[in-house]
Amino acid sequence: MVAAGLLSASNTAQSAKRPNIIFIFSDDHCEQAISAYGSKRIHTPNLDRIANEGMKFRKCYVSNSICGPSRAVIQTGKYSHLNGFVRNGNYFNGDQQTFPKLLQKAGYQTAIVGKWHLGSTPKGYDYYDVLKGQGPYYNPPMITEGPDGQPVTKTHTGYTTHIITEKALAWLKEERSDEKPFMLMYQHKAPHRNWQPGPKYLTMYDGVTIPEPATLFDDYSGRSKAPTYQKMEIANHLSEKDLKLVAPNNLTPEQRATWDAAYNPKNAKFKEANLKGKDLVRWKYQRYVKDYLRCVKAVDDDIGRVLNYLDESGLAENTVVIYASDQGWYLGEHGWFDKRWMYEESLLTPLLVRWPGMIKPGSVSDAICSNLDFAETFLDIAGATVPGDMQGRSLVPVLQGKTPKDWRKSFYYHYYEGLNGGHTVPRHYGITTGRYKLINFYEVGAFEMFDLKNDPEELKSVHGDPKYAKIRKKLENDLKKLRIQYKVPEEDPAGVKKPRPARKKRTKKKA
Repeated sequence: MVAAGLLSASNTAQSAKRPNIIFIFSDDHCEQAISAYGSKRIHTPNLDRIANEGMKFRKCYVSNSICGPSRAVIQTGKYSHLNGFVRNGNYFNGDQQTFPKLLQKAGYQTAIVGKWHLGSTPKGYDYYDVLKGQGPYYNPPMITEGPDGQPVTKTHTGYTTHIITEKALAWLKEERSDEKPFMLMYQHKAPHRNWQPGPKYLTMYDGVTIPEPATLFDDYSGRSKAPTYQKMEIANHLSEKDLKLVAPNNLTPEQRATWDAAYNPKNAKFKEANLKGKDLVRWKYQRYVKDYLRCVKAVDDDIGRVLNYLDESGLAENTVVIYASDQGWYLGEHGWFDKRWMYEESLLTPLLVRWPGMIKPGSVSDAICSNLDFAETFLDIAGATVPGDMQGRSLVPVLQGKTPKDWRKSFYYHYYEGLNGGHTVPRHYGITTGRYKLINFYEVGAFEMFDLKNDPEELKSVHGDPKYAKIRKKLENDLKKLRIQYKVPEEDPAGVKKPRPARKKRTKKKA
């Protein structure tokens, strides 16, 4: 018994040395809305702190730029066609191999709080308290494990960003065991559409003019017909609820009074102005982007609360803090909101990692990485074995400043929802090297290719340019190799609706 007791104490001591992991995840948060990435629209001091005390990645790409599929990739370390979740509305099979289950086997306690959005009940987590579906910005119903071990839905009153943070802090302070290392997935709904700011943020940026992107009035003339199918234009596709001309219908009387006090005077001025043409588009942009940034500010402030708790509790020095989003987002670039495309704004996701004693503060990496690598990285940090059937690679060597010589030089992307899905973005796949990008919009029979050094805003496709013929051929060959490497089937997998006939190319309406 004494020997057993000593062994148990030894195991506990060993576990205590292994790093804790906090994965902070937001929804639709782009690099353009983080000051650490050079944004002039917003100051995000707490996210900047993670970057300044750790590493910032400048080429972190998502494998499928949409909410549910991105989350499924992170759970499994596998592309959408293998994990079975290719588009929003699919149901995630939690019986398959996932990283939280493997962490549990390695002696970690696991928890997830906030947005889940995979249809099924989370598995592999010792504790879960997740939004029901997409979840509202105010007064969210959330699903947790009941006394009988079955999921139960509980209602809450308040602002969702703050509620999620309170639950994450409560788990850190009261629920977790001090005898095991932990992995906490702390996942926000914000700043997802339709960008409802919290009470204290409703008038932030009033009287301020947010800079417009240079491509706000893009006419898509330099590319294929693919961009003309979309329905995500600020000029034409934002609803009255998006623009806050109609108040949310789930507010308490007190919340509604605060909301109306903030928006009613602004809306009255807008209606009185009777704007037309480009002036109207510019007003829509300002209203949309300010609400988006207000939601981001709440997330950044709450991340600060978590970072402060780590400092105060002494956990900071042995806790890896990772920040990312499920994909990027358009803040008016090309005249758009939303995501889905393989263009840079939605292909890129922010990735910031702080690991005291392991990462040189203020480091910047241009290594091509992805949400495909997150599961492997979590396991490697924990000292657990990374299964051979996972398709990404651990970022630990990169974090330590020792990027392997055989690190990937190109990346494969595949979007499945298509013309039958939200915003009618054609299905496509492609390859990027960080300098050159080739996209096959196979649903509408179009190709595009970009030289990102000479055309960073992707305004002019060079797919048919003879000067790029040699580069295009190499990209085509490398793309074929990646599809073989990642076991991509020639036919789209189950869960993808059959394509409808492509519509005739529509002309962008003039503002």
